[in-house]
Amino acid sequence: MPENNFSDPDKQSLVPHLISLFLTLAAFWLINSGHYTLLILSLGLTSIALVLYIAHRMDVVDHESQPLLIPLRIPRYHLWLIKEIILANISVVKHIWLGNKTISPVLTTIKAHQKTDMGKVIYANSITLTPGTVAVDVVGDQITVHALLRQNIEDLQAGEMDRRVCRLEN
Repeated sequence: MPENNFSDPDKQSLVPHLISLFLTLAAFWLINSGHYTLLILSLGLTSIALVLYIAHRMDVVDHESQPLLIPLRIPRYHLWLIKEIILANISVVKHIWLGNKTISPVLTTIKAHQKTDMGKVIYANSITLTPGTVAVDVVGDQITVHALLRQNIEDLQAGEMDRRVCRLEN
């Protein structure tokens, strides 16, 4: 049976991640509940404590599952991604109107330079969110991508999205 001793240096490094998870869950609870009576707040606190206990016992709270820096850097990335989604939507609509002759579907793999699995997931999901491209598979540091246009693959290979996701991790 694992010992839950916070005097261990490895366990002490988990405390900021547990606090971050607590604050995230508390904000989520408060936003979704809309009721701020003592009973509802105490039930929310109890459920959050139970989730933290279970997550700690399962040993799933760490720098990967509850990153501390990504939430601080994500708003700027989201703004950039929204701009890219809008531009990609315009491009897809343009090519649909122009017809099949302007579409050049491609299936290829691109290299992901992210250090963590979380970074690779963010990168693959960002590719999929951008209209005209879909991340089909992630194996190691390779992401298989299907694109409606060869230009979309060339843009991904240029690496702007990859660099921006890597900055989220640093």
